[in-house]
Amino acid sequence: MENSENFGAIESPFDEYEKAKVVVLQAPFEGTVSYGKGTSKGPRAIIEASKNMELYDEELEKNTFEVGIHTLPELQIKDKKVEEAIDEVYQKAQQLLSKGKFIVMLGGEHSITPALVKAYKEKFPDISVLQIDAHSDLRDEHDFTKFSHACAMKRVLDLGVNIVQVGIRSTSEEEKESFQKNRENIFMAKDLVGWTWINEVISRLGENVFITIDVDGLDPRIMPSTGTPEPGGLGWYKTIQLLKRVAKEKKVVGFDVVELAPIQGLHAPDFLAAKLVYKLIGYAFS
Repeated sequence: MENSENFGAIESPFDEYEKAKVVVLQAPFEGTVSYGKGTSKGPRAIIEASKNMELYDEELEKNTFEVGIHTLPELQIKDKKVEEAIDEVYQKAQQLLSKGKFIVMLGGEHSITPALVKAYKEKFPDISVLQIDAHSDLRDEHDFTKFSHACAMKRVLDLGVNIVQVGIRSTSEEEKESFQKNRENIFMAKDLVGWTWINEVISRLGENVFITIDVDGLDPRIMPSTGTPEPGGLGWYKTIQLLKRVAKEKKVVGFDVVELAPIQGLHAPDFLAAKLVYKLIGYAFS
């Protein structure tokens, strides 16, 4: 019997919390968005779309769900202040990591990612972050808060974490100093020609890697459902090739997918996000 509340509609015994290696954490926070709205609906849209996936991965030739994937209820953070939402995500992540779980967080906006990274750094002091994104998110402050989605990666840098940024094609004058400090780890979308750049990305990552995927890092032709789309970006095959190589050569310890803002009646982007989550779980546990 299928469980319609779970990612992939995965049924028992593969969704049991105690046995599951992977937990899906739904964090529908939307408090600092600066253009299009709707990211609070992202987690539920991904869950809904995932019910229509084939759970057998023809590339990996396995049923990825057999690693055990448990879906937690949504965190009740939608209407909270950003500082409160961040703290709740951090506390929950600490709890899950203490149980040895591999966390897959579904956002929600990017402002909550630093909370997850902070918890991961406590467990893996040498953690690196691979960021797929259209925007560098390196502002120190935006709209009178240091916890805006536009400041997410600056807050991660403040934790002393190495960040490798891929797909970037938009930054601001305010970010110039931080951008230049991290420049050797920033792979602009326009420079992702051929496949050799993947070797460069991997060479800049440590052994333990957390991956944060802002869906606007993808080309808006395949991912229009996001609040701040930018022309250009990564295609499907370039994205999964990168993720596959990183998972093969490094230890992926967790990831998030954020900034999906569903468009009513347009299901393809939701399905893409769900498939991306399932693919990355499969690569991480291959």
